Amino acid sequence: MAEQHGGWAETSPPPGWLPPSAAPAAPFPPSASPARPLPPSGSPSFPPTASPALAFPPSAPALPFPPPRPVYREPHPIRTAPLLTGLAAAALWFALFGSLGRDLFSYAWWTVAAAISAWFVAAFLTLVGDRGVAVGVALTSGLALSIAAGFVGARWITTNDWPLW
Repeated sequence: MAEQHGGWAETSPPPGWLPPSAAPAAPFPPSASPARPLPPSGSPSFPPTASPALAFPPSAPALPFPPPRPVYREPHPIRTAPLLTGLAAAALWFALFGSLGRDLFSYAWWTVAAAISAWFVAAFLTLVGDRGVAVGVALTSGLALSIAAGFVGARWITTNDWPLW
């Protein structure tokens, strides 16, 4: 795009586009200003003519505080009751699977199997069912797997033998 140098000072805007100035530039007094001729009815006038007093719309009054910020809410929030239900169901699930183990080796592998199945259930509940229950199941499975890993790690440290092989 080519720049225009100069030229703006020589041109003046159409009448009625500038706000009223402090000193009137008209050769006649303001009280004796001639009336503008109106266009015939039905024909639009271009550029739009407005009186100098109405050249700018009135500004809105200043508010003493800013407008409130928008609030974005989750369409399906997670509630406490489904979360606690998922925690309890998964705790029962891990207690049943953990009780199948006779020693640390079988307890750890049953816990891993229970955690993998609980993660599949949590993923299914996230997509199709209640996300609160899915969060409870995922939290409990992470905690139960951490407890089993802690027992395996403690045995490994004390006996210097990896108990899962």
